[in-house]
Amino acid sequence: MITNPNAVTVLCYGDSNTNGQRADTVEEVRWPADVRWTGQLQELLGDGYYVIEEGLGGRTTDLDYPDEAGCNGRTYLLPCLRTHYPLDVVLVMLGTNDVKPQFARSSAEIVAALGSLVDDIEACATNRRGGPTEIVLVAPVPLDRQQPKFTEFYQTSFDAASEGKSRQLAGQLAELAKARDVLFADAGTVARVGIDGVHLSLDSHRQIAELAAGKIAEALGRSNGTELASAS
Repeated sequence: MITNPNAVTVLCYGDSNTNGQRADTVEEVRWPADVRWTGQLQELLGDGYYVIEEGLGGRTTDLDYPDEAGCNGRTYLLPCLRTHYPLDVVLVMLGTNDVKPQFARSSAEIVAALGSLVDDIEACATNRRGGPTEIVLVAPVPLDRQQPKFTEFYQTSFDAASEGKSRQLAGQLAELAKARDVLFADAGTVARVGIDGVHLSLDSHRQIAELAAGKIAEALGRSNGTELASAS
């Protein structure tokens, strides 16, 4: 961990694509820490920042699986925020698992659930100076059922409707971010899924790290501007 007491604290909250799951195997195998986008983000930002990787395979926005405990993203969010307090920036990249057929959830319902996570962060998190934590909503990279290993690995987990919903998330999430006055990033504009059609390709980890770094800089600029305005 970064031991600089003045480090800017950044929480990256997501699913298996934040956990670093490899796309070339159905087994739970992660890329090494220096390959995962969160690790590359830490290297890009340097020791003046503390990047906290909070990714979990299967994590949803606020849904429970009948046979797999601990994947409800909203249930875990509050203790996570309290564990890592204070937090200067929180990046949330969720929604992919919500498009699974078993949940029968529309893209609009998924985005509404992400709005509830924004509510929780705004209500429970503060930065190092006691001000509001900046939030970045990141639209995940859409599914791609045409990838060569998709059918073998995930045909029972996602269907054609799942892919369609995953492609609708970015536009709707951008609207939510604008309405809630939080920052937005679309991972699908810089990254792609790998051969399983679900998880990030190896080269995409760098692209998302750079995208996140830019949004963190923007978030801190907003935060500093707000605090300066409040003090004047």
